[in-house]
Amino acid sequence: MEDKKIATRQSYGETLVKLGKENEDIVVLDADLAGATKTNLFAKEFPDRFFDLGIAEANMLGTAAGLATCGKIPYASTFAVFAAGRGYDQIRNSICYPNLNVKICATHAGITVGEDGATHQMLEDISLMRTLPNMTVISPSDDTQTRWMIEEVSKIKGPVYVRLARLATPIIYDQNQKFEIGKAIQIGEGTDGTVFATGVTVAEAIKAQEELKEQGIAIRVVDIHTIKPIDKDMIVKCAKETKKLVSIEDHSIIGGVGSAISEVLTTEYPTKLKRMGMKDTFGKSGKAEQLLEYFGLTSKAIVEEFLKN
Repeated sequence: MEDKKIATRQSYGETLVKLGKENEDIVVLDADLAGATKTNLFAKEFPDRFFDLGIAEANMLGTAAGLATCGKIPYASTFAVFAAGRGYDQIRNSICYPNLNVKICATHAGITVGEDGATHQMLEDISLMRTLPNMTVISPSDDTQTRWMIEEVSKIKGPVYVRLARLATPIIYDQNQKFEIGKAIQIGEGTDGTVFATGVTVAEAIKAQEELKEQGIAIRVVDIHTIKPIDKDMIVKCAKETKKLVSIEDHSIIGGVGSAISEVLTTEYPTKLKRMGMKDTFGKSGKAEQLLEYFGLTSKAIVEEFLKN
């Protein structure tokens, strides 16, 4: 894992420009936040294919649906709290129900939005999006993975929700890493435990893995970058091969990644899972790193969990 850090929203914006050069059907929509979502990079390069709908997220998503019916591949962006929250009705009825080819790329998800506070810290979007029929839900963990995913989802026919962060995170993967939608990535071969992580928490899980190794505890980290469809085979494999299972996410533990994993375990291989995440609470205003510490979403918290037994 490299020390260099890049925000996945930055990776998203730069990859959109690359996509735009390769495919003229790519169009991008935003809701008055292009500077923050980094879609302004696409707007500068392709002004005729960029549409700023203003502070009208529902209208943006409805327009994206309309463009999809005309053969375009729309990428619609705003903060996660506005995309999944204000735009839910349009996503459900105008995009998912008719199974339209719209890519909703929501940035600034989770408590790592930081100082914007509880109103802007979207902790429920995974839960909302993964329950929708036809929706694919992905949450990339670093720059390399994000760049691949943004290109890959353009090839998927149907709605996709991409969860992106404001916080800059370490680069985990090199350019030769193989990714596949729906296939989780196992990092390490430890049998003392498994940490299932997604998005910004993958780097924290890897740090915990390194710290625990020094104490003679060998765990594996599983990057659940695709939340729907989730990798059932990987989850069951880890449940059979490791002594303890932990999930961690910058999201509510109700309906999030931990819940999705629990659903798999319940039907496929019943066993205990410790879910780490936001525990039925709203966030607070503060620096992202401070909030991760406050709510127990750090490598330190993972280490402490494994040292309990």
